[in-house]
Amino acid sequence: MFIAGLIGVAMTMLLVLVRVLAGPTVYDRILAINLFGTKTVLLIALLGFFAGRPEFLDLALTYALINFIGTIAVLKFMQYGDLGWDSDARDDADV
Repeated sequence: MFIAGLIGVAMTMLLVLVRVLAGPTVYDRILAINLFGTKTVLLIALLGFFAGRPEFLDLALTYALINFIGTIAVLKFMQYGDLGWDSDARDDADV
């Protein structure tokens, strides 16, 4: 049963990679990369359960947080063109 789950997750990861390469817009590609990261978290959790190593869940949760923060950073960069504050905006905020 677990082998079928691993194969199913691996197949959906391959389909998501096709969307990453053939996505019509940049946002479709970003969403596909985020989904690939989510599927990776699921794959790590399944492998940990299948191998009898519960510490893999800690790794999966850490990877999920990194995936979330990375997606937010990429989307912010796509919208504003920068990840930090603009120096003019920082000076205006202090006033």
